Amino acid sequence: MTTASKVLDRVLVLEMVRVTEAAAIAASKLVGRGDEKAADAAAVEAMREALNELYMDGTVVIGEGERDEAPMLYIGEKVGSAIGKGPKIDIALDPLEGTTICATAGPNSLAVLAIAEQGGLLNAPDVYMDKIAIGPGYPEGLIDLDKSPTENVTALAAAKGVQPSDIIACVLDRPRHEKLIAELRGLGCGIMLIGDGDVAGVIATTNPDTTIDIYLGSGGAPEGVLAAAALRCVGGQFKGRLIFRNDDERARAHKWGVTDLDKHYDQTELAKGDFIFAATGVTDGSLLAGVKRKAGVMTTESVVMRASSGTVRWVKGEHRIG
Repeated sequence: MTTASKVLDRVLVLEMVRVTEAAAIAASKLVGRGDEKAADAAAVEAMREALNELYMDGTVVIGEGERDEAPMLYIGEKVGSAIGKGPKIDIALDPLEGTTICATAGPNSLAVLAIAEQGGLLNAPDVYMDKIAIGPGYPEGLIDLDKSPTENVTALAAAKGVQPSDIIACVLDRPRHEKLIAELRGLGCGIMLIGDGDVAGVIATTNPDTTIDIYLGSGGAPEGVLAAAALRCVGGQFKGRLIFRNDDERARAHKWGVTDLDKHYDQTELAKGDFIFAATGVTDGSLLAGVKRKAGVMTTESVVMRASSGTVRWVKGEHRIG
């Protein structure tokens, strides 16, 4: 069990839910409107306002991008009402995970946040990460990025006592995954293709009700840190390896303190020590229900987890309109 952080004790778990609720509610007003940028901007502004109400000296270590690319919640931005005097907190966030999903009213769009003591979260550059994840209850080291998809699925099937054809994999629907999808289908695997939202896809491996056994493929490295944080709380295995397409991306990694560019990370290295993970549904999904409006009230559904206790809380909120 991870040792509880005295610093995080000063930042209430439910305060994190209020932050993700604010972002989800703001984004929900633009669900299905076809405007990804407007939905993301609304979520970012609402999350920033909510963070600035908290008594902390917060630093965004994973956010909307570098300062010249993002006007708010950029990497390195200071947030909180006690900058310079409050508890020092590192923050990884995605105010609207699944911007395209939100714009098209698809499933599994979320507002996501993780906080830790200073240095607890990998300051992942905005590059791709090769990822593989499974739920809890399996021997450590069962999955490995150096193994082929066939080897990983075969090992998982053996551990479950089933055939590879009984395994269901979650994969982002991208052209770069054509060979991966073909290999999995060659094994007879079922594949759940998702258009966006790989944080929810990774977390889905921990919930038997989703029927997803394994997550495979590449996606954003910042989202990998957020997903790994959730797996640290509920159990499961996550492996990630940064992918660099050019010298500019390698230089960006060095800028944010990543020195070993070939390193394989697991969930304990991406999210260290004690931390809190929170998410609120924007649209309905396998993890959470989305924001609903009815009879002068908006309803939200959130999940908040803490690493030190392994506690998972499901929070339903009602918010009066106007």
